[in-house]
Amino acid sequence: MKIDIATIKELREETGMGVMDCKKALEEAGGDREKAKAFLKQRGAEIVAKKNLRTAKEGLIASYVHTGGKIGVLVEVNCETDFVARNETFQNFAKNICLQVAATNPTYLKVEDVPEPILAEQRKWWEEEVKDKSPSEREKFLAERLDNFYRENVLFQQPFIREPQKTVQEYLQEVAARIGEKIVIRRFVRLELGGE
Repeated sequence: MKIDIATIKELREETGMGVMDCKKALEEAGGDREKAKAFLKQRGAEIVAKKNLRTAKEGLIASYVHTGGKIGVLVEVNCETDFVARNETFQNFAKNICLQVAATNPTYLKVEDVPEPILAEQRKWWEEEVKDKSPSEREKFLAERLDNFYRENVLFQQPFIREPQKTVQEYLQEVAARIGEKIVIRRFVRLELGGE
């Protein structure tokens, strides 16, 4: 099947993936753009997985101060090379993460960062709420509560504020695939005037 250049260009602009990757995806999808996007998303995840073994020691510290100066955020985002650290896509990613932290006030970066005593205390409260329900209802309720807890408190699990259909983790993987380097959000801090 012959794929025209305009279609390849449009897909490249939408996804940020390379021209050859877009052409191959369209060919495998028989010209169907939605199937091609799904293929490219999978390809991006494969690229990110390969890059996870690399070291990301370059990058930048991005900052954001909310209007009125009452909320401020610092985020350290690392990549593999200083060339990418100066890339507009990378810098926009770092700014978007600052906005995310300012807007949603996460407590933890990853699920693994949540201390077990905090989870145990939460489970205790949740179990108290459903003590009169059947075991299957309790299990479903507890799983939903845990998922909600992670979405509220863990940065990587939160819906990305600019595109709520994807999580911050998915957004990071998408940008890493587009840039072609490993990207790591190392740490963040959010300060609120008068807060602790």
